Amino acid sequence: MTSRFTDRLVLRRWRVEDREPFAAINADPEVMRFIGTGAVLGRGLSDDLIVRFEREWETRGFGLWALSARDDVEERLLGFCGLTVPMFLPSVLPAVEVGWRLARGAWGRGYATEAAGAALAFGFEEHAIEEILAIVDPENERSLRVCAKLEMTDRPDRTHPATRKRVRVLGVRLHS
Repeated sequence: MTSRFTDRLVLRRWRVEDREPFAAINADPEVMRFIGTGAVLGRGLSDDLIVRFEREWETRGFGLWALSARDDVEERLLGFCGLTVPMFLPSVLPAVEVGWRLARGAWGRGYATEAAGAALAFGFEEHAIEEILAIVDPENERSLRVCAKLEMTDRPDRTHPATRKRVRVLGVRLHS
């Protein structure tokens, strides 16, 4: 899979040089606040995620892209966005989820909406996925705003098996 481009972003496969900045993103308590139990990740677990992301690309033909700004010649990592199967929430399976995680310095610029829009288009156009979900902590107002901008609508809430907390499930269907 080659890179995809939006007006301001490059959505690309992962590189070795992404590991350190990705670990820094995952070590930020504010970034991780609404993800799973809210625990930060150490370098080993962060590196393991990149391996899993790349494996998903190889086995499914879609996955989570590394994000960087188009105008950054060094393509420094801003975070990730793309499609994945939400194995952590068996009650919604079979399903495909759009997800994103950005460094705090990249928040508030519309990058998540822009990248997620590209990921949705990729899923609908190139994989003929009929519906794509987002699974969001109900207190994560920023991500809920992204979902609203993507015209995602409510599906039944679920309980996260690891945290026993309610999660919002939103979805958008392929428009015929």
